Amino acid sequence: MAKNVRQQLTLFVNRKDASVIESIRVKFNPRQQQLIDSHVTLCREDEIANIDKVIDNLQKLDTSAITIQFGHVTRFDNNKGVLLPASVNNEEFHQLREKILTALNMPVRRHEPHITLMHPRNSNCTDEIFEEIKSVNLPTSLKFDTVSLIEQIDGGQWQIISAFNLLSL
Repeated sequence: MAKNVRQQLTLFVNRKDASVIESIRVKFNPRQQQLIDSHVTLCREDEIANIDKVIDNLQKLDTSAITIQFGHVTRFDNNKGVLLPASVNNEEFHQLREKILTALNMPVRRHEPHITLMHPRNSNCTDEIFEEIKSVNLPTSLKFDTVSLIEQIDGGQWQIISAFNLLSL
């Protein structure tokens, strides 16, 4: 039987910065929290189908660590999910995506960075839960210095396949 394999590029939140985020995920979305640590998806699986070219681009990156600014939590997907969205333009994020996806003969779509706190696939946010999450002092700015190629097989836990360090300037 063929396995369902998914890959994506991810920016994992530094462990020390992730504690408050993970506390929300453990409490309100333990299933998703067990599948993957808190992160910002950089490139989705359909964008990196030409994985050899993507890896080549990653190995040639001359980009320094990026910082993403975050706003206030918001609900999505019929209010079932909760995410921490980017608050401003976050041009560094978009430039990094363009460098990784360059020469893939496809348009680079605009993907807004965010951290999912409650995934609607395996949680359901209520008004009470959302009010509790809104009261938490979440980070407003996070620095990312590594791009991770991750893989999920048959809906299991995501595993890091390769990590690509961004320059420390």
